[in-house]
Amino acid sequence: MPAVGRLTRPTGTAGDPVFFHHTRVGRDGRRFEIWKFRSIVCDGDALKAGLQEQNEAAEGLFKIASDPRLTRAGRLLRRACLDELPQLLNVVRGEMSLVGPRPLVGDEDERILGLDRRRLQLTPGMSGHWQILGSSRVPMAEMVKLDYLYVAGWSLWSDVKILLRTLAYMLARRGI
Repeated sequence: MPAVGRLTRPTGTAGDPVFFHHTRVGRDGRRFEIWKFRSIVCDGDALKAGLQEQNEAAEGLFKIASDPRLTRAGRLLRRACLDELPQLLNVVRGEMSLVGPRPLVGDEDERILGLDRRRLQLTPGMSGHWQILGSSRVPMAEMVKLDYLYVAGWSLWSDVKILLRTLAYMLARRGI
């Protein structure tokens, strides 16, 4: 069954929520709630089906450059790569790390088979190869392979390099 995102905590302006949390699959297949700043309108998931023909992302993902579901604040948060900042709560709770395999939603995780499941041997990260390469441009199958290679060749030095490249990516304000 696909995970359904939930919006929580009103901002005080028209009752719109500030945070979005969503169930993801983490280390050893444990599920957890990932936190983000809300960047799309409250009924954004319902609107997604009508926008499929405008999808510009690589296979298995969804991304529209000028997504009409984005809020004004959400556009700024994404451009500055700050929409995922609340995931630091997930890091503090031990559900995520700063660098690691991309945390997938349940239906995406179910498509990962064989040795590629080794990606679940490490804690998922806020950043990784898939992010610094431009997550919406990397097809799902390639992203899973990148995660497998990351897990197979993990080192502290590779994490430091990914963090530095992530910082450069954010400073360039490329957004994802």
